[in-house]
Amino acid sequence: MADNIVLIGMPGAGKSTVGVVLAKRIGYDFCDSDLLIQRQTGKRLSELIDEHGHEGFLAIEDEINASIDLDRHVIATGGSAVYGDAAMAHLGNIGTVVYLKLSLDAVEQRVGDLTDRGVAMRPGQTLEHVYAERAVLYERYADVVVDCEGLELREVVVRVHQACASSNAG
Repeated sequence: MADNIVLIGMPGAGKSTVGVVLAKRIGYDFCDSDLLIQRQTGKRLSELIDEHGHEGFLAIEDEINASIDLDRHVIATGGSAVYGDAAMAHLGNIGTVVYLKLSLDAVEQRVGDLTDRGVAMRPGQTLEHVYAERAVLYERYADVVVDCEGLELREVVVRVHQACASSNAG
């Protein structure tokens, strides 16, 4: 089994920011799966969603995430990665999956323009719908849940590191 830490959670939960700092702290490399998707397709996430629709984008995301072959990396996934069964099974096999949990209010304050950000949503869906739908999936796939509510970046990094160290020790 590869030794990775896989971060999941809502857009705005801090997966990429926490991932970079955590990787430096523990001497791992960092991979942002959204950037990997953009690099492999040559398009921004919002362009992929416009061109392929919600379901088409999720299929692309699932395929690319399921092909990640890394070791000793902190991998920050896109918020919609949990819709991909193949990807989540694969990511769970190659690392410890950590859900960075944040309240809907905190997510709303952090995300800004959802369309510009490339958030995968079905037409007519609100952030509240997306949050309710995804929260169940984040809980299902997580090996570890870290509640990030009201925490500073360094506090989240320390909690994720501690949680992964204790989950790998067991």
